[in-house]
Amino acid sequence: MKTQLIDQLLRENNGYIKTSEVIRNDISKPTFLKYVKDSGLVKVAHGMYKTEDSWLDDFYVFQYRYPKIVFSHETAAYLFKMSSREPFELSVTLETGKSSSRLNKSGLKVYKIKGELFEIGLTEVLTPFGNTVRTYNLERTFCDLVRSRNNVEIQEVQTFIQAYFKNKDKNIPQLMKYAKLFSIEKTIRQYTEVLLT
Repeated sequence: MKTQLIDQLLRENNGYIKTSEVIRNDISKPTFLKYVKDSGLVKVAHGMYKTEDSWLDDFYVFQYRYPKIVFSHETAAYLFKMSSREPFELSVTLETGKSSSRLNKSGLKVYKIKGELFEIGLTEVLTPFGNTVRTYNLERTFCDLVRSRNNVEIQEVQTFIQAYFKNKDKNIPQLMKYAKLFSIEKTIRQYTEVLLT
């Protein structure tokens, strides 16, 4: 009976399962560890496993390992399918004051922002493998890419901006509101004037 419940949890989570989830469902740790061994689940992080035949979803695993990160910049553009290619390294944003040494060692490109701006535009998106992770909305991503344009390939910035203006879900008033908050109103206005005419 317990194994059927674990099977169901794995199906519902695209082949992934967390020890905390199992315990929440009244399955003991020894019972779960026996299941892990018997069914050949693969450990992808402390307290997280996946089935052998499911794809390794780096976005989802990193989000689990570092719950405070938000996927941003080129990575957010990719998650929104508004990038020309898969990012070579994943970009994340962290609140200023939080340590990023473990993130850097894991190969993540870390941006930092002060606390009062950290949650602006925070949303969730599905990874290419169907798992939910934290990211910023299109308008915040636009601002992030423009603010960090010296650290991002210009081609990536241009591809995103052109895709944004073609997107039916764009929200120009919100974009201008964010631009003001991030002190890049003049630069963003130049883009909007050129691309909206």
